[in-house]
Order: sequence, then structure tokens, then C-alpha cells
Amino acid sequence: MRPKLVAGNWKMNGSLAANEGLLRSVRATADALRSAGCAVCVPFPYLPQAQAILGGGKALWGAQDVSEHAPGAYTGEVAAAMLAEFGCRYAIVGHSERRSLHGEQDPVVAAKFAAALGAGLTPILCVGETLAERENGVTEAVVGRQLEAVLARHGIEALGRAVVAYEPVWAIGTGRTASPEQAQAVHAFIRRTVAGRGKEVAGRLPILYGGSVKGANAAELFAMPDVDGGLIGGASLNADEFAAICRAADR
Repeated sequence: MRPKLVAGNWKMNGSLAANEGLLRSVRATADALRSAGCAVCVPFPYLPQAQAILGGGKALWGAQDVSEHAPGAYTGEVAAAMLAEFGCRYAIVGHSERRSLHGEQDPVVAAKFAAALGAGLTPILCVGETLAERENGVTEAVVGRQLEAVLARHGIEALGRAVVAYEPVWAIGTGRTASPEQAQAVHAFIRRTVAGRGKEVAGRLPILYGGSVKGANAAELFAMPDVDGGLIGGASLNADEFAAICRAADR
């Protein structure tokens, strides 16, 4: 049985003062979990604070993005090796906001995936469709293409060192949530697609759901056989709500 993982994505939120209590709550929550994993992906400037407060506990931390480039003349970029120096376990790649707001195409996402792996980080590879794509019946085509961009370039063993997060774009920050059955259908498709390259990797690959997960709906979503936890946006900024989601994953 795959252990569950709950990873918070703070997006561009936080302050040194506000983070203090939130991170201490995350640490206490993680330390009380029996089997589920707990992590937070914070803005780059707050990585030292996350490391200082979470270090030595069960909670892990990571970044919300990573450069595809090695250190060099890339103003404003942050290299994977730099993230590793701050104890990061995870780096999110291909988040829908990076794809839509920053124009990141599949080849760039695949390059960032490789950069994260190369520095010893675990990429959280985000895949998902827009509302128009779902209504046009091309969800599997879109998600399959996004997965294939990584598989074709880096192979099945590389994906076996990662986490995949299915985030239907129409359910991110909108209050709309995919039903447990809708989430399960896409998660099962992802696992079947990966199994076509390697059944052993598919069997152990963590696939998270991201899209307006809350304490009230987390247990029902996480009960689905191919949903291995969540990539949590807004709710990860509320200590009590995030703790409730983590506890739901620990059942």
C-alpha cells in the first residue's frame, strides 16, 4: 500500500511573522502522523525559515519552481543546486499557473524535472486540463501528452523518482472540486499510462490530487484507490485546515 502524502503549496503568500506560527503547526501536525507524509512548498525567500523550523522533524519542505538551467547568467532564476543547499526535498514543476501565466511548455517542464532530479530533489510533476479541455472530452489526451513529455525525454525510471500531481485547472482556486469519482478516473488513467512503460514504477508512484481540497472533502477524495494524497493550495495557509487534511490522509 502506498503511503499518503500531503504537500502544501503556499504560492506567493507569507511573511516572516505569519510563517512562524504556521510552520510550527505544520511541524507539530507532521510529527503526530503515523504513516502519511507532510510537506510545504514555500516561496524562495522563506526556505531558510522553513529549514530552521521544520529541520529535525518529520515535516519536509520544498520550492514551488526550479530553473531548468545550471548556475550561470540567468537573472532571476533559482538553480536546483541552490534549493538543495536549503534542505529541500521537493520542487514543483509544471504547475498550471506556471504553464498559463509564464508560458511554460512541456519541453521546459521536462527540463525542469531533470534539473530537480539532478540535484537530488524529488520533482512534483503537475498535470491537468482546463475546463474547456474537459468539456471537449480531451482530458486524457492533455494529461497523457504532459506525462509523455517527461517519459519520452527521461524514461520510466526517472518518473519513478518523482511525484505526480493531477490538478484540474478548472478546480484550482475556484471553489470547484472534482468529484472523488472524477479524480479517481484521471488518477487511474495516469497509473495505466505509466504502467505501459513500467508496472513496478506505476505501482509505487504517488499520484496526488490538487484542486480545492479542504478538510471537509479530503477523506472522501483520499479514499479513492489511486489518489495518494493532495497538493494543497489555499487551505495550506490555514493551520487548522491543513492539519485536518493531513489527518484525513493518515487514516
